[in-house]
Amino acid sequence: METSTECFLDRVVQYKRKEINDLKCIGLKKLRELAEAATCPKDFLSSVRTKARTPIIAEIKKAAPSWGTLRKEVDVVGLAKTYQANGAAAISVLTDMTFFGGCMEDLASVSSEVAIPVLRKDFMMSVEQLCQARAAGSDAVLLIVAALDEGELSDLYNASRELGMTPLLEVHDEKELNRALCLNPEIIGINNRNLKTLQVDLKVSEALRRKIPKDVTVVAESGVSTSADIKRLLEAGIDGFLVGTSLMKSSDPGATLLSFVNTGRA
Repeated sequence: METSTECFLDRVVQYKRKEINDLKCIGLKKLRELAEAATCPKDFLSSVRTKARTPIIAEIKKAAPSWGTLRKEVDVVGLAKTYQANGAAAISVLTDMTFFGGCMEDLASVSSEVAIPVLRKDFMMSVEQLCQARAAGSDAVLLIVAALDEGELSDLYNASRELGMTPLLEVHDEKELNRALCLNPEIIGINNRNLKTLQVDLKVSEALRRKIPKDVTVVAESGVSTSADIKRLLEAGIDGFLVGTSLMKSSDPGATLLSFVNTGRA
């Protein structure tokens, strides 16, 4: 996919507003009813806090702006089961179609076929999207601090918890981190990718981890592609990892995941 100096997040937000308008046509009342009728959510936070192995949130994404198509044919359920069999703490499913080639059907299919928690990874900007996620079986949702103002962030954080899902707050810098910490979150994701340049630097996780209370679970996102990366960030105090591209590009995703899961074990 083509990238430019225009802020990637700004472009995404424009598309998301169109999707949200379509959801609003369904109506929040109806979406809430569907969410409340869904199966009971699984405990995402406890799963990611496992001490039995290095916690990996293994991601299913078919494409990425910085790479283009990652895998031409993806059996999402088969891949999810492979992730589960090889020790994933949870599974992240990209549901954005425009930039990542995903869809809500992928999320629903995965959540109905695995026993471990599932995260909806998308650009969440409305309560309607949260209800849609829960109705599809999502146990957790990603909330990107950079995409939301203070009121939106607080409202979506509280709404996701009311729906029984774990909100994973994603930050990219200290300013965003300070906003996230105002909500007293139990878990924070540090994205090592600069949303303006799409460049990755693991030093972002190393620097921000020092500014987060020890009792907050911290997940490193983006740029984690080897066991050496995981070992380096474990030593910096990172608790878990969201890994997508390296698994999707691997000729043997299960074996690659297993090597990550076993990194750092005594």
